[in-house]
Amino acid sequence: MFDILTKYKNNGYFDFEPDDKLVSVCNAPTNKSGVYLVWNSTCNGNKELIYIGRSGKKENGKIVHRKAGLGGIKDRLVNGHQFGKLPRKRIWPIIMLQYGIKKLTVSWFDTENDDPVEVERLLLNEILHIRGSLPVWNNQPY
Repeated sequence: MFDILTKYKNNGYFDFEPDDKLVSVCNAPTNKSGVYLVWNSTCNGNKELIYIGRSGKKENGKIVHRKAGLGGIKDRLVNGHQFGKLPRKRIWPIIMLQYGIKKLTVSWFDTENDDPVEVERLLLNEILHIRGSLPVWNNQPY
């Protein structure tokens, strides 16, 4: 699954628990764009893919990185809004506690010169084809 991601050599992951500070545990780059996958790591010892997201886009042949705040993939993960108007650093702990999620694992990939919008689209299409549905956090506003 997600064979396209194997070509991106600048990648990493981190774990996040409701009591953590997202800005502290997030090791994603501040000067790169790409995609990230969020896994619920508390599903009976298995990981369940619950979200696919991206940071940045390609304009006029160049990758445009998110520059507000921290910048790059890290800024999108920490300060990007999800489930309404709150940034992830505030809403993720609330949602995790509400749904009994003890730990998230976030995998991130610098998509280099590939458009993060296109890579995200390919990943979402692949999971839709495999599962017949999008990851739950891509699908629901909560």
